[in-house]
Amino acid sequence: MTARVRILVVVVIVAGAGLTAWWWTTRGRESTDDAQVDARITPVAARVGGTVLRVRVADNQAVEEGAVLVELDPGDYQIALERARAELATAEAEATAASANVPITATTSSSGLRSAQGGVDQSVAAIEEAQHNVAASEARLASMQAHLVGDEAEAVRDEKNSERLKGLLAKDEVSQQQYDAAVAEAASSRAAVAMTKAQVREAELAVQVARSRVGQARVAQERADADLQTAKTGPEQVTATRARALSAAARVKQAQVAVSRAELDLERTTVRAPATGIVSRKVAEPGQVVQPGQPLMALVPLAQVWVTANFKETQLEGMRVGQLVSVEVDAYGGRRFTGKVQSIAAATGSRFSLLPPENASGNFVKVVQRVPVKIVLDGTQDPEHLLRPGMSVTPTVFTR
Repeated sequence: MTARVRILVVVVIVAGAGLTAWWWTTRGRESTDDAQVDARITPVAARVGGTVLRVRVADNQAVEEGAVLVELDPGDYQIALERARAELATAEAEATAASANVPITATTSSSGLRSAQGGVDQSVAAIEEAQHNVAASEARLASMQAHLVGDEAEAVRDEKNSERLKGLLAKDEVSQQQYDAAVAEAASSRAAVAMTKAQVREAELAVQVARSRVGQARVAQERADADLQTAKTGPEQVTATRARALSAAARVKQAQVAVSRAELDLERTTVRAPATGIVSRKVAEPGQVVQPGQPLMALVPLAQVWVTANFKETQLEGMRVGQLVSVEVDAYGGRRFTGKVQSIAAATGSRFSLLPPENASGNFVKVVQRVPVKIVLDGTQDPEHLLRPGMSVTPTVFTR
């Protein structure tokens, strides 16, 4: 065997050994350099509008959850709160008065109904009594009128007897005493007639008075009936009063909600950190007029970072959730962190792009797609929070 052949054999053996060693060391591992550190970026926006009075933080400053970031002018919101509290006090006073009117109206309605019913009963009894008096007065009038007829007839008879005796007295056929007695009897009859006529007139007046009292009693009964009908509407009045009380109570609740809203708006003039993190992209400045929903800054919670690695679809065959991952960080000279696969995306990255690829034109070129894989780091490997979102890393997943 010549020297050249021996050298060639050695080269082939060394190359084979190198390839075997490379295959053995890379066997069961999948790596990609298309990976970055990721984190949740929390935008901080104004919940209410106003003028910025003070900005308590600077760019890249670490803040704790609940720390004051920005203060807005609270003047308008303090005035709104005072107005809402005044309206609440008015509504509560009206509700108290409306509630107090309910039992008063119920009691008044009940007593009014009893009084009206008693008035009706009294008017009915008064009509019956008046009608009885009319009947008695008319009977007495009829009796007086009959008595008057008798008295008038007797007076006519006595008058004729007196005239007859007067003629006989002139002929001396009767005595003067008999004549005088007849004249006296005639005068007595006339007086009796006059007395009976007076009694008849008195009876007629009594009848008129009794009939008038019947009319008055009927008018009183009509008034009592009207009062009774009005009193019968008492339950409806009570219902209406209760409805007004409920409406006043509802207005109180509305006023309470308005006070709560005004208090919340006043509280929101102080913008606080929603989470612990690093201030970034601060745009708020004193004197700036901001609107509700306008971004003021962003917070990056560096204590909760992960790695988003875009693996080729051909690398996912043996990849599973929970597999060990070694992450090499380019920014720190290849410093390694350990973690595990938490989840694999449900679609490729191109499907989530603004303009997803459309291959219906016929000019199809097969391109290997990449699928995002979320990798979380183990424990507290980064106490100084050196990993920042967007840093390039190289993760290696141990699939075996």
